[in-house]
Amino acid sequence: MSEALVASQAAGTGISVPAASGARQFWRRLRAQRAALVAAVVVALLVLVALAAPLLTAIEGQDPFTYHPSLIDSARGGVPTGSFGGITGDHWLGVEPQTGRDLFARLAYGARVSLGVALGATVVQVTIGVVIGVAAALGSRWVDQLLSRITDIIVAMPLMIMSLALLAIVPSSFPRPLLVALVIGLIAWGNIAKIVRAQTLTLKELDYVSAARLSGWGTWRIARRELLPGLAAPVITYAALLVPINISTEAALSFLGVGVKPPTPSWGQMLTAADVWYQAAPQYLLLPAGALFVTVLALTVLGDGIRTALDPRAASRLRIGTGRKREAKADASSKKATAADVNKKAAADPSAKGAGIKGESTKEAKS
Repeated sequence: MSEALVASQAAGTGISVPAASGARQFWRRLRAQRAALVAAVVVALLVLVALAAPLLTAIEGQDPFTYHPSLIDSARGGVPTGSFGGITGDHWLGVEPQTGRDLFARLAYGARVSLGVALGATVVQVTIGVVIGVAAALGSRWVDQLLSRITDIIVAMPLMIMSLALLAIVPSSFPRPLLVALVIGLIAWGNIAKIVRAQTLTLKELDYVSAARLSGWGTWRIARRELLPGLAAPVITYAALLVPINISTEAALSFLGVGVKPPTPSWGQMLTAADVWYQAAPQYLLLPAGALFVTVLALTVLGDGIRTALDPRAASRLRIGTGRKREAKADASSKKATAADVNKKAAADPSAKGAGIKGESTKEAKS
């Protein structure tokens, strides 16, 4: 099916026409959800800030590691001098208490670490989960039982406790952001493996998979050419929802002191150092906490929007910006695009034009 031409039969015409592009339908449904579009813009801006952190800090003329003792009031315990935490033209968001390091530079570089760890952990989780899930569904009964029990053990493991144990025993010379991403990915792949296994068991009973098996295709060729395209939607949906979870996990691990180590900036590590300054310099706590909140919220809303766009039968859990009228309008646009494809095909084949009109009239009469 993945290699064949996906076609739909126009009612009563006998004309095979290509079905409306799945990608086009996805974008129409996603555009109908304003909240998801706003979240996508926010995520894009955050990614842009993370990627352009060296350029942005160069424009500001600062870096995340340089100390500025002259901007700290040592008589008051290291509180930044000036108003609003030392905000000036040279320091756009002020400076860090006790060290004087630039807050904007540390937030921008912290976005690189936090987003990079979350995306890296998600890639590891998805890769392991898809491989284990497909292998369990396509393997023998004993293979399925073995992999399913291993998956159950992984799901039952407490993520935070296992992460704390593993991160505490690894030498400090190992790159910490990479280590955090690997630990989260290697511990938290169980749920996606269960989803992939269940979906694969459903897909392998379909006719086109049976036809591929009868034609002599091997198991892994069938998995690669026929099953993986069908698994794309649930895997993409779950991966989009995993990213904000992994950001929160990285922040929690850094807050507990076993995640990213100073002086490398990350939002969780900044929160760890800010817990004693929330009264004297509240912006030092509010800025990383606000960035973390906005990122997790935007990714959660975007993930829900992707889930709804990929599976229009599933109602959105976030009703803001996903009104029924907009969803109905998106579905109507998809139907119009399909009808336009039918008309083009009928125009290209004049002998079937009359049959096409007759078939459409019969369809309208039935409706």
